[in-house]
Amino acid sequence: MSRIYLSPPDIRPQDHAAIDAVLTSNWVAPVGPHLADFEQSVAALCGRAHAVALNSGTAALHLALQVLGVGEGDAVICPSFTFAASANPICYCGAEPIFVDSEARTWNMDSELLERALSEHSNIKAVIVVHLYGQCAEMDAIAALCQKYGVALIEDAAEALGANYKGRAAGSFGDISFVSFNGNKIITTSGGGMLLSDKSEWAEQALYLATQAREPVAHYEHKAIGFNYRMSNVLAGLGTSQLEGLPRRIEVKRQHFDAYAQAFVDLGGVHMMPISADGAPNFWLSCLLTDGSGERDRVLSALAAKEIEARPLWKPLHLQPVYKGCKVYGGELSTDLFERGLCLPSGSSLSAEDRAQVIEIVRSCFCQNHLS
Repeated sequence: MSRIYLSPPDIRPQDHAAIDAVLTSNWVAPVGPHLADFEQSVAALCGRAHAVALNSGTAALHLALQVLGVGEGDAVICPSFTFAASANPICYCGAEPIFVDSEARTWNMDSELLERALSEHSNIKAVIVVHLYGQCAEMDAIAALCQKYGVALIEDAAEALGANYKGRAAGSFGDISFVSFNGNKIITTSGGGMLLSDKSEWAEQALYLATQAREPVAHYEHKAIGFNYRMSNVLAGLGTSQLEGLPRRIEVKRQHFDAYAQAFVDLGGVHMMPISADGAPNFWLSCLLTDGSGERDRVLSALAAKEIEARPLWKPLHLQPVYKGCKVYGGELSTDLFERGLCLPSGSSLSAEDRAQVIEIVRSCFCQNHLS
């Protein structure tokens, strides 16, 4: 039995050819023409003037905070309902994370709770907004609040490359934004990320820090602590090839979501993730809610028994042991989403036959539940 994965890399023959071409060129270090091409392509897609290719989205967020001068004594607001990498770099900088709950319309940051947090703390240096599962947050309200309170907006579009909000590309809203090319993302460079901004000085500072803060002299001279965060030129070649297939990947993932939604519409205990009319997601993962944690766990166990990978939704950061004691605004909605929700196989290489198997198993769980 071949295992069905949640969101595996989708590698095509043209990707192999692209890597071969980079190797033939001998540009195999974290410098080279493919890096520049990849940066230009992603910047254009996201509507940004400048891009810096890095070895992870986490590195991009860390550099964004560094460029903005976040440090000890500062606080940074972050959604609670997200992966830990959206908050960990706050701690790298010695700052305090403050968590904000989600709203039910998109599962992203709640702007009303965000304003409460902004109004009650005078040391907030930045707000990190995350576009979850490929769907954009309600950016009009969030961006307006950041402007009102004079704090920087960092846009975590790690899961949302190719999505848009009111026709404007994910990654185009923040003072600084970033995307991820991790192995499970909609396009991959195996590991990788990219920082995006319209300010040349911020992009230059990020690149400087990402390359060990080396001064532009013949010998190795350093006036600041830097990092080894630059992307390899080889991986940038893969990224350029993958990016060419982004429209196809989005369409295939949309078909998965629609097929699941249609297959479960008559099941009273299943509710697909809401899709806002204010934008177009990239459908990175197809997510659903059950009526309770027991039903959620029943589905996960049934799928696992057939070698099908599915996962609970993100465990809120305010519930993570490492962030125990951190301030949180709200928390009830994200806790409920975690307890009742799960992600189904959604890869752009998932076959219709494998998807049908997933559907059959999920349906059987609820049919058995209603009959018991």
